[in-house]
Amino acid sequence: MEKQLVTLAIHTYEKAQILKTLLESEGIEAYIHNVNQIQPVISAGVRIRIKESDLPRALRLIEDTQWLDETEKEDAPEQNLKKVLIPVDFSDYSIKACEIGINYAHQIGAEVMLLHAYFSTYIPSALPFATRDPVATGVPNNENIHLVYKQVQKDIENICTLINRKMECGEWPSVKYNYILREGLPEEEIMAYAKEYHPTLIVMGTRGKNQKNADLIGSVTGEVIEQTNMPLLAIPEHVPFSNLNETQKIAFAISFNQRDILAFDKFVDFFKEHLVQIQLFNISTSRNEWNDIRLSGLNEYLKKQYPELKIEYTVLNDGDLLEAIETFVKEKQIDMIAFSTYRRSMITRIFNPSLARKMLFHSNTPLLVIPI
Repeated sequence: MEKQLVTLAIHTYEKAQILKTLLESEGIEAYIHNVNQIQPVISAGVRIRIKESDLPRALRLIEDTQWLDETEKEDAPEQNLKKVLIPVDFSDYSIKACEIGINYAHQIGAEVMLLHAYFSTYIPSALPFATRDPVATGVPNNENIHLVYKQVQKDIENICTLINRKMECGEWPSVKYNYILREGLPEEEIMAYAKEYHPTLIVMGTRGKNQKNADLIGSVTGEVIEQTNMPLLAIPEHVPFSNLNETQKIAFAISFNQRDILAFDKFVDFFKEHLVQIQLFNISTSRNEWNDIRLSGLNEYLKKQYPELKIEYTVLNDGDLLEAIETFVKEKQIDMIAFSTYRRSMITRIFNPSLARKMLFHSNTPLLVIPI
């Protein structure tokens, strides 16, 4: 009986070929589908499919080799040049992200880059062999591809016209900015370009709580949160402020490990020009981890390191952590939540999404994600 095939990953053509070669070198049969037959090198959304029985071994191989990680040293970014990267999808919440990102860039003396990643469309013409999935492949319609590019070019120019108008009338501060269009999977293109651009901060818009099904860039934000090694600010559509300087109370999630202390140092640096009230709260409901002795030690450390800061502590109630955080945000009137995060294995990301990603779709509060 024919073995069932499953999709292991979806990548650009180039990355799909690399992964296929890696898998086959370890004796795992791999098949590539959804390739642009006319211009395969620019294909996006290419599926790498393997036998279902090979899935556990393939996932372990990917994790062990860390094949998507950078394999060569990158050129060091210019130390004095600050940059803000704003991925956009031409929605209202993308405009909100632009407003906050541009205000922040003006505050720190940074330049801004708008990024839009798009798919080229093509007409399905056949079904792949040896698969139970109705995954379509076909030959692209070059006229359609050209029309897609013309449309996104028009859309990004419309955003630039809006930005220019707001800068000229003084509604938004005047900063140096530009845009770039990239064809491919949005989360991959954002991550790839961020490695080239070295932004001080990535600012992304989301629809916020209970609207994830209609939210493209928001779900992409979740993917980027899981993988980024650069600070990311996720801005819900209806956030009441337009400038980070308007935030008064910011909550910082902590669990008493060294990563959190390092992240807190970076967090404080974001608001060094703007005095805010900081609420520390626990992301572990274990009383063994969040106790008076540890709390006292942390308090002593922070007072010594940051004597100018006003810091309070809240112990969340036992039970559902996300509900406890939501109640805490309402009671304390929190303007923003900050989390530390770190790149985790593919298997962990699939079966145990990070707290920051869960919060992205559970809250209407902006999230500042600080990778460690």
